[in-house]
Amino acid sequence: MIVYIDASALVKRYVRESGSSDVEILISTADLVGTALISRAEVSAAICKAVRMRVVPRGRGTAAVKLFRAHWPSLFRLKVDGMVVDSADMLAWEHHLRGYDAVHLACALLWQNSLAETVTLATFDQDLWSAARHTGLGVWPALWE
Repeated sequence: MIVYIDASALVKRYVRESGSSDVEILISTADLVGTALISRAEVSAAICKAVRMRVVPRGRGTAAVKLFRAHWPSLFRLKVDGMVVDSADMLAWEHHLRGYDAVHLACALLWQNSLAETVTLATFDQDLWSAARHTGLGVWPALWE
């Protein structure tokens, strides 16, 4: 299975919360896992926010960011270029998505088109999940079926 993982799912690998073990299983069983370059900043920012809000102790947060950065090269990283942004512009309007969610959807769709194989979008954002399903991507997890 080819998995496109957005930041809402990827961060669960580094901040233990509901769904974390499922994300770990998904990543370990996928044939290929990819994400947009913007996920690098999104995941680091989410870990930082968890520390700032005292959900995660600073030491654990620092370790989580280091582990994330160590794992980063193992992910297939999709560039965000003009074509992605043009597509995200249309997708945001059509599916009522926030900006980065539209960028994630655009990346996943373009990746699926380039591979000519189904890509499963992993997200814990219900709006993005619904839009991905509507546009013909596989979706994970099966929370909103």
